[in-house]
Amino acid sequence: MPTVAIVGGGPAGLSTALFTAKNDLDTVVFDTDETWMHKARLYNYLGIDEIDGSEFVEKARSQVERFDGDLRVGEEVTGVEQDGDGFALTTDDGEYDAEYVVFATGTDTDLAESLDCATTDEGLVDVNLQMQTSVENAYAVGSMIRNQTWEAIISAGDGGAAALDILSTEAGEPVHDFDTPDSE
Repeated sequence: MPTVAIVGGGPAGLSTALFTAKNDLDTVVFDTDETWMHKARLYNYLGIDEIDGSEFVEKARSQVERFDGDLRVGEEVTGVEQDGDGFALTTDDGEYDAEYVVFATGTDTDLAESLDCATTDEGLVDVNLQMQTSVENAYAVGSMIRNQTWEAIISAGDGGAAALDILSTEAGEPVHDFDTPDSE
């Protein structure tokens, strides 16, 4: 059973996955491969001069896989329900259980709403600063929480915030994912 199930494979979902997989949480990403990044060219992403959106997604996927994240490209989540202390996710290919679910489905809020996550008057999923929804251990990141603020780097930051909250919850104390070079 994965610890973290992420629904969506754009910058927000892949950023979440990178943090959780890198820190040894069993992580699965369900990705329909319909991210807006396939139509993008990035010139304003910190640390990258210029990159095609599809190339960016491939590099991000490779990073997640390097830390043993399970990428299920083409497998669409069709339902999410609370199941005891976690969640049951249904796809066309099967059923999965997870302790945490992260919604990173662009502007599509249907799955989050079907789980009864609270929404704002604008129809966005309502989250706190850690990206937590009104449903315990359910998170929402990226465009579904921000009105017309659809920047890849902001979405990736949302994913990082959600991941750090999950890691902190698991550790029982604040976690800071700050790597330093090995000393010689």
